Order: sequence, then structure tokens, then C-alpha cells
Amino acid sequence: MNVPWAVQTADRIPKQRYYDAEFFALEKERLWPRVWQMACRLEEIPKPGDYVEYEILDESVIVVRVDAETVRAYHNACRHRGVKLVEGNGSRRTFVCPFHGWCWGIDGRNTFVLRPEEFDDHNLDPDDLRLVSVRCELWGGCAWINLDDDAPPLRDCFEPFASIYDAWKVESLRVEWWQACRLPVNWRLATAAFMEGYHVPQTHPQLLPSSQPETTRRPGLAQTNLYFMRTLGEGMGGMIHENDVRIAEGLQTMELPADPAAATATWRTALNDAIVSWHRARGCDMPDLNELDRRGIVDAINFCFPHYFLLPQYSSASSYRIRPLAPEETLFEIWSLTRIPPDQVTGRPTPPEPMAPDDPRWPPIPAQDFSNLPRQQRGLHSKGFEYMRLSSRIEGLISNFERVVDGFLAGLPYEALVPAIQKTNTTIDVPIVDLGLGAP
Repeated sequence: MNVPWAVQTADRIPKQRYYDAEFFALEKERLWPRVWQMACRLEEIPKPGDYVEYEILDESVIVVRVDAETVRAYHNACRHRGVKLVEGNGSRRTFVCPFHGWCWGIDGRNTFVLRPEEFDDHNLDPDDLRLVSVRCELWGGCAWINLDDDAPPLRDCFEPFASIYDAWKVESLRVEWWQACRLPVNWRLATAAFMEGYHVPQTHPQLLPSSQPETTRRPGLAQTNLYFMRTLGEGMGGMIHENDVRIAEGLQTMELPADPAAATATWRTALNDAIVSWHRARGCDMPDLNELDRRGIVDAINFCFPHYFLLPQYSSASSYRIRPLAPEETLFEIWSLTRIPPDQVTGRPTPPEPMAPDDPRWPPIPAQDFSNLPRQQRGLHSKGFEYMRLSSRIEGLISNFERVVDGFLAGLPYEALVPAIQKTNTTIDVPIVDLGLGAP
């Protein structure tokens, strides 16, 4: 199948992909119905009967907890006349159609039809009246859905991301806060903004060592590391948790070797051990950070195709979910996740009311990112701009991601797509790679 504005040269991405209505329509038809999507965090549905409505473009899906081990998903449509059964999130044992009162249990079985004698038998077949199921699998503290019954299992599509975060015990993270932003940009443009660190010196200068104030530049590795931890923690509103900063503050007088490399290794090992010990003493399911270091699991950000990021630091992490609303409108959500003792009761996270990108409540780092994106979206419409020219060495994830999208739009089989997807489930700042999908 022909794909309009397909990537013809791997390091040059046509601008029209980010606003063309035909391209967006093909994504709606051929991409979103075939990919695994993060539908909700399991903390949103802790008890049987708790449900959320997950929306992706015109599709609405009910994700409901049936029992302690089982979560199911259904198309959110009455089997009688198609009315949406639920809107938003809530808790109930029976889904009741607001139009004619037909009812379904959380197991999907129809339990009530008003005046059934008025219907022919073939319209009341119990199997045919069940809510239509949607593929649903659990991983990493989240429920994931796929609208395609023939899609490969979630795990196949999530490697190596899944194995990395199994080791990181991401399933034991819990929500500390959750915010959302409506961005006047294309969803893939918003996604690409977080696929490279090349923008950090200009967009986030406070993260550079040279930005450390003179008043805090006392000699010593500990002070430099503490400055970075505090700046990133405050800037992201929790990516490095204040608990971990306090633990690091308690180590700042420790003796370190004179050799800089040895000092760095000693500091990192001691800090990792201290953080792990503190959280395990509280009963948290905390990975051994030094063991993760030995295994090379040290990246501060990883992407999972097509719309999910995790940004782990020490005990905690940020996560992003990105969804299209229109060709040039995106819902961008951020969770701050941390280790909370299992005996500490927290409430169900409440879906946030989306804020504007320039809302002063945003922490500094997302506010800086959000300030760039609307300007970039407008710039794409300039007659003086044709395509994004990418570094083949450090902006390769953008190209790899866009070419996998093209593979879906071209209708390629899963046998070709899954290995290509796995090559995008990586950290950022990676080179352009051969995806095995043909040209380019």
C-alpha cells in the first residue's frame, strides 16, 4: 500500500507527516487498531468493579477489574443500539445502558433486557449479547489493550523494554501524582521531542554542570552530584525523589579516592546501596541498583512503541503517555512514580484535567519542553521548510520510530513489524538502524 509522505531517506523526515489529514486518517485506520496501548495504571482499578474508560480517537474501551487477578476490556457500546455504557472512571458491578436499561455484568454477560418478548430469538442469543471483548494484558503495573485480536502477545512487542524494566521492578512503582497537557501539536512531534538529549544544552541549561551557582561550587564530587539530583528532582517534580536527595545529602562528607574515576565509582556505589537499604527497610520491593549497574541497565530514559516512555532515577521514575486527538492536537500525560511501602494506603489516582502548555503549575523541565513544541508545529507549515534533517548518530530513534509507523501504514505483516518495533524499544540518542522493512 502506498503511504503518503513516507520516509524516503532515513535522515530526512517530510514535514507533511505532522499535519496532513490523509496521513492522520491512515494512522487511525492502520496503526492504532494494531498496537498495544497503555490503557490505565492498575492503581486506577484496585477493586473488583472498578473501571476506566480508555479513549483512542473514535474508539472507547472499558477496562474493568473482575477479581484480584483478572482485568478485562470491552468495547464501550451497548449491544442493543450502540450507546456508550460508561463515561470516565468509576466503580460498579453492572453496566447499565442509559438509553433502554439493558445491563451487563463486569464479566461481559448480558444480565437484563427490557421486555425481551418484543425481540426475535436470534437477537437475544446470550453469546451474541456479550460485550465485545478487547485484548487486554497486564505488565509493569499497567493494563494494556490491543484492538486487534490477531496481534502478537504484548511481551513480543515490548522487548527489550519489558526485560529491562522487569529487572528494575517497575511493577512495584506507585503513582505520586499525575498531570496532563493538551498540546497544539501532532502526537508524533510531541513524542520525538523526548527521543534525543541533543536539545538539553539549549532547552534545559540548568542541567549542565556549568550552571551550578558559584555559591554551591564547593570542592567535591558529592556537591556536583547533589546539585544535579536537586535540579532534576525539582525540575521534573519528582523524577529524582526528594527521599533519595536526602539520602545523598547524608553521604556528602564521606571520604572519596583522589582519582576522579575511582571517586565517581565509589560515590555511585555507596549512594545506590544507601538508597536500596533505606527503601527496603520500609518494605518496598526495591531492585539492587548496583546489580543493575553491573548489568548495564543504567539508561535514564527508554521508549516503548508507540506512545510510552519511562524515565527511571534511583527509587523513582517519571512516565509519559502520548495520544492523538487531531492531526495537530495531542494529549500528553505525565506520571510521577515512586516506591511506597505496601502497607501504606493511597487513594485511586484521579484523571487530571488537562492544563495548557504554558500553565505556571508545570514543573520547569516539562514547561521548557512544552514551550518549544507549538513553535515547532507552526514552523512546519513554513514554505521555507521541507523536512527534518536528522543526525544519523544521535537522532536515530526519531527515524526508526517514523519508519515503523510507515510499516504499519503500508499494512506490513506482524512478522516484519515486531522485529522492527523491538529496535525502537530503546533508550534515546541512538543511531539510525536497518529495520528490515525494505527501503529506505
